[in-house]
Amino acid sequence: MSDTALPPPESTSLSPPRWALLGMAMLVVSTIAIAGLARQTGIGVTGVPESRTVAHVALRFEDRADGSVVVRDGVGRVLDTIPVSADGFIRGTMRSLARQRKQAGLPHELPFLLERRENGRLSLSDPSTGGRIELDAFGAGNAATFARFLPARETRP
Repeated sequence: MSDTALPPPESTSLSPPRWALLGMAMLVVSTIAIAGLARQTGIGVTGVPESRTVAHVALRFEDRADGSVVVRDGVGRVLDTIPVSADGFIRGTMRSLARQRKQAGLPHELPFLLERRENGRLSLSDPSTGGRIELDAFGAGNAATFARFLPARETRP
C-alpha cells in the first residue's frame, strides 16, 4: 500500500462566506428601519381609544392584620371587606399599582380612581403616578369585580 496524501482543502477559513455576512447585515438594517418607520408613523399600534368618563369613584385599599383588605371610597366609607382567599384579581391589580407608588416614594394612603368610560370600558388608575390598568383587558368577569364599587347612577367628573 502506498501512502498518498490528500490535497489540502481550497479554503481553510472558518468564517462564513461573504454573501452570508452581507445578507445578515442587510436583515438587521432593514429590521431596524422598519421598526423605526412603524414607530414614527404609528403603523401597527394598538390601544384603547380614549372616551369620556361617565362614572367614577375614588378607592382606598387597606390591608388588615388578618390578611383581609378593606375597600373604602374617597370619603372613608367601607364599601367591602375582601377575605384572605377571595378576589385575587382585585388584590393583584391593587398590588401592581401600589408597587409603582412605593417605587416613586409616594404615600400609600392616596386614593386610586376607578372609572367607567362612555364606551363601557373600566379602568383603575393612580393619579399620583399616572399608572393606569384597563380592567376589561382581563375579561368581563375580572372587570365586574371592580364594577361593583361604582355608584349606581352615573356621575360626571
